[in-house]
Amino acid sequence: MAKPKHSARWPLTFGRPFDMQFLILLLVLLTIGLVMLFSASYPSAYYYEGNGYHYIVRQAFFAIAGLVVMLGISFLDYHVIRPFRWFIWGAVFLLLGIVLILPAQSGVHRWITIGPVQFQPSELMKFAMVVMLAHLISRNYQKMRSIKEGILPILGFLIVTIGIIAIEPHMSASILMFAMALVMLWVGGMRAIILPVMAGMGAAGLAAIVAVKGVSYVGVRLSGWLNPTADNAYQTYQSILTIGSGGLLGRGLGQSRQKFLYLPEAQNDFIFAVVCEELGLIGALVIIVLFLLLIIRGFVIASRAPDRFGMLLAVGLTAQIGLQAFANIGVVSGLLPNTGISLPFFSYGGTALFMQLVEMGILLNISRQAVKKEVT
Repeated sequence: MAKPKHSARWPLTFGRPFDMQFLILLLVLLTIGLVMLFSASYPSAYYYEGNGYHYIVRQAFFAIAGLVVMLGISFLDYHVIRPFRWFIWGAVFLLLGIVLILPAQSGVHRWITIGPVQFQPSELMKFAMVVMLAHLISRNYQKMRSIKEGILPILGFLIVTIGIIAIEPHMSASILMFAMALVMLWVGGMRAIILPVMAGMGAAGLAAIVAVKGVSYVGVRLSGWLNPTADNAYQTYQSILTIGSGGLLGRGLGQSRQKFLYLPEAQNDFIFAVVCEELGLIGALVIIVLFLLLIIRGFVIASRAPDRFGMLLAVGLTAQIGLQAFANIGVVSGLLPNTGISLPFFSYGGTALFMQLVEMGILLNISRQAVKKEVT
């Protein structure tokens, strides 16, 4: 194991270059995302808010703020996060508890509203969970092949962390976080044979919550996925029409027809359908390739981290972006049931975008401290 290159007295990493390929890919995706958000959101912003620039102005503000913080964090040694792991997790867990006692919005408890700012604590918990898992797995690395000593304590932590999000209910975030945890556990030394067992336990747990809470929309979305032409699958059906109307080369930037209030949430969860309509199959494939390259580069950064905590932190943050992008594109194309999950760097949502850029800043700092040999 390489000795961590950090100093407790001076937790900054000036003079060390970060991974420029990762940064370029990130900036390209963010730029395309903002352009596509403006195009996709203009009709609904004009109709509902009376200002076609409503969504893009807000998103641009969070993007600029996020970039500034991202670059600042890229100089801050990621090891300083570790001593505050329980405080970060506990503070976010408290926010999730507050969400549950607030009045429901659209039948679910997900948002906290403070003046003009509205955010989902579940977005913060994704980061808090990754930090905690990176610590727990790296500390107990030698025990990770033992179910009793290595896996069960972490499983208990996951039940508490993901369970409170599942009872909001927020199933898409719960499933995403569980998948992220499985990736980190596998990379952290858990035997591969345990993966399907844990996946089955997770599915059973979510099914139990659905049964107890009677979350009817889960069944509606599953039936809509199986029959996209049914009345309860309007959004999925419109998304497939939107993708198909783009053809190979697309209608052209800004020329989408479905975004004119035919496709619900065109600026949010279903923005990729507008991408396909305006940029065509080729444009959509380019964006998918950019995401793949970003994910690959993130795992390269993880493989060069100076210690196991940094490696697992990079794996978790990269897996979050990769799994979320895959899930969103799968939903939009009809490959997966509609789960209400956003596309990183593209979908409207200030909290999510800001947190994603903060997490990318941590990845950039890990890349600053890269070593040329693999973590052992």
